[in-house]
Amino acid sequence: MGVNLTPMIDVVFQLLIYFLLVTNFAVGEQVFRLDLPERGGAAEARSPFDLPEEPLRILVGSEGAGVEGIRIEIEGPYPQPRTLEELEQFLSRSRAGKGSGYFLPDHPLVIVPGETTRWGHVVDVFNATVRAGYLRVRFAEPSPGVLE
Repeated sequence: MGVNLTPMIDVVFQLLIYFLLVTNFAVGEQVFRLDLPERGGAAEARSPFDLPEEPLRILVGSEGAGVEGIRIEIEGPYPQPRTLEELEQFLSRSRAGKGSGYFLPDHPLVIVPGETTRWGHVVDVFNATVRAGYLRVRFAEPSPGVLE
């Protein structure tokens, strides 16, 4: 002996008829004109909770030809390194997951040389940032008045 499905099928058909009679089918849908700004290209999908990351700016100046002649300053309320080793130690300790963890490894760093800065010093600072484990390091145009 099986289960009698007749009452269940009757209820399903009654519900189907009810929803067909109650549903209002709109014949003419309205089209609203939207005045949106034109975009030059495809927009990058970003989370609305993402905050723009301010790059950490490292200013580089030169006082002499040797490694001792390099002048380094980090913009912001951070301890100021006097040598490349101190810069590398600060950046390494500041990486997330180590020490205080100010920055993620993909946090942008910008190296800003002065107009009279030796490029060897700029490359030394770049090497220190890469050894500290940062992935997004770029150079800015030489700026007048930077550590001169």
